[in-house]
Amino acid sequence: MKEMRISKDSSYTERPQAATDDDEIDLMELFRAIWRGKWIILLAVMTGALLGAYYAFGVADPQYRSDAQLTLEMRTKQVVDIESVMSGVSTEDAALNTELEIILSRRHLGELVDQLNLIEDPEFNEELRDPSLISQAKAAVGGLLGEAAEPTETAEKSPRDRTIDTLRDALSASVKRDTYVFTIAATTGDPEKSARIVNTLSDIYIDEQIAVKFQATEQAVEWLSSRVTELEQELREKEDALKTARSETDLISTEALEGLNLQAKDLRDRLEEMRARAEAAQAELAALRDLQESGDRAAAVKATDDPALQRLLASIREGDPEAADLFDQRLDTLVSRATVEQDRLSSQARALQQSYDKMQSRIEEQSSDLVRIQQLEREVESTRTLFETFLTRLKETTVQRGLQQADSRVLSDAIPGEQVAPRTALIVALSMVLGGMAGVGVVLGQQFLHNTFRTPEDLEADTHVQVLGQIPEMPIKARADLIGYLKDKPTSAAAEAIRNLRTSVLLSDIDTPPKVIMFTSSIPGEGKTTQTIGLTQNLAGLGKKVLLIEGDIRRRTFSQYFDKEPKGGVLTALSEEAELHETVFFDERLGADVLMGEKSQVNAADIFSSERFRDFLDRAREAYDFVIIDTPPVLVVPDARVIGQHTDAIVFSVAWNKTHRGQVAAALREFDSVNLKVTGLSLSRIDPKGMRKYGYGGKYGAYAAYGQGYYEAG
Repeated sequence: MKEMRISKDSSYTERPQAATDDDEIDLMELFRAIWRGKWIILLAVMTGALLGAYYAFGVADPQYRSDAQLTLEMRTKQVVDIESVMSGVSTEDAALNTELEIILSRRHLGELVDQLNLIEDPEFNEELRDPSLISQAKAAVGGLLGEAAEPTETAEKSPRDRTIDTLRDALSASVKRDTYVFTIAATTGDPEKSARIVNTLSDIYIDEQIAVKFQATEQAVEWLSSRVTELEQELREKEDALKTARSETDLISTEALEGLNLQAKDLRDRLEEMRARAEAAQAELAALRDLQESGDRAAAVKATDDPALQRLLASIREGDPEAADLFDQRLDTLVSRATVEQDRLSSQARALQQSYDKMQSRIEEQSSDLVRIQQLEREVESTRTLFETFLTRLKETTVQRGLQQADSRVLSDAIPGEQVAPRTALIVALSMVLGGMAGVGVVLGQQFLHNTFRTPEDLEADTHVQVLGQIPEMPIKARADLIGYLKDKPTSAAAEAIRNLRTSVLLSDIDTPPKVIMFTSSIPGEGKTTQTIGLTQNLAGLGKKVLLIEGDIRRRTFSQYFDKEPKGGVLTALSEEAELHETVFFDERLGADVLMGEKSQVNAADIFSSERFRDFLDRAREAYDFVIIDTPPVLVVPDARVIGQHTDAIVFSVAWNKTHRGQVAAALREFDSVNLKVTGLSLSRIDPKGMRKYGYGGKYGAYAAYGQGYYEAG
């Protein structure tokens, strides 16, 4: 039976992930979770409102915004009717955005700081401000934590650099949509100061444009003068090189080279034709020689179609003694003629090949000369064009000296600003929204950030092993009540779940239904013993002869379910000191034989690895219809993996909303390491109220409202 259980592939068969629930169910679950946490959410909203109000009314300082507008000069007339070397700013979006960055560059802002002496303004120089409560609190916390006053990036900057950084945060610049208008704005705690900063920055920007253009024009004139001189010298050198190249080649013209190519093509065609004729003559000669050597006169006459050979062959057949010699002489003559013809054609082909090679060599030489001359001509032409372009640009740039003007001008100066912050109502409203979102996040996090299994779909998708059954939590107070409950309430949801598990296990292998069935789990307390006893009672109810074995001989919990004192146990049965029927006892309520565990000084894994245990199971197979074994958890001891080598089916129990995913995965890997394939999983100890609490109560028969009429109340 062992060969039937060992998987050829150690990896578990991947199953398709369970279909996601419909949106209505998910939305209802979200609503229920949020409703259960309504007080947390309300508290978060109120806290956010209080914090927002405190900031708006007690912490935030009033801010005033002032702005000025500048526009690009779209000039349609030039002072001179030539293109400027320093043309106006491009009107593309990238160019306009670049101008905004130039306006707010550190160079411009540094000049602004110097002109307005903002380094002496406490609003922009934090060293001049009184320490705030927040900064004092940070310093106190740092002192308590033992944080030394380490040099930071801010401390390493000069006061002027820090003032520029603060000023940069107070400024903004933007382009008005579909126009060439810039808006420069400053937000400070003084309306007059905001206007003064914006107007000064506009003047600095425009003055800088003029200075940059003038400097660029001077640099352009100097560079163009040097470049024109270099290009003139380069043009003369390339013209001289072209004249020298033309004098050194015998190339007449491009048309003559094309004529040579046509002659070469005609010669190549003749060569190919001559080679074909020579090959045909060679083949004909070879055929004649083969016929001559074979001595088949009739075939020779048929192949040559020579009238003389035909007459001589007829004479030979009539018995003329001289005809045979004459026939051979005639055939020799034909072979000699074919040899001469083949030699002639081959000689002509070689002569044509030599002529063709000479012509190709001449064409290649003249083609190389032509390419070199054309390259020199292109270089001369490109250099001449470049020289003329630079010469023209030099003249234009020289004329433009002293005619530069800014590309921008001020449309409207800044006036004292108006208050823009704090926006009290908006701050309080956003604080309430953020508080509510935080509360919802906490509630949903508690709901969904779990690492256990609540549905068979999740269990199958995570393990890629089929789920054979879903067993609810047994409504009993003590373990001794389990058998009585299943017997007294055969139509309860728990009994039906055990019955469904039985059906799934027996049909897991239709061709060879399992006879020895083992139950195990990852860790203790996952309901495997309950399922073991329940399946035994269910199979016995079908009239089957069933043996229940307590394979967990380390803990031996069967004594809590059965009140009988057996004469022996597992160890006694393995020792063969007594017959199997003498070591088991029959439980009336269960309807099956039970073999209890016994305490042993020998390691349990060694006992189940012995040949005696294999022989014992073989005897049990013959004596019983089914053998059900309750084994220890996989992650605790190796007993289950040892016993599993001798069983037909392995049912792995996973406790609902309790067993961690990592524990299940680790346990399955333990089975995989010894080439054992788990037949299926059972989701056990399901809480029907918990299923409804988490929004799953409407989907799983025994736990749904529509299934209540089919089950007896527990």
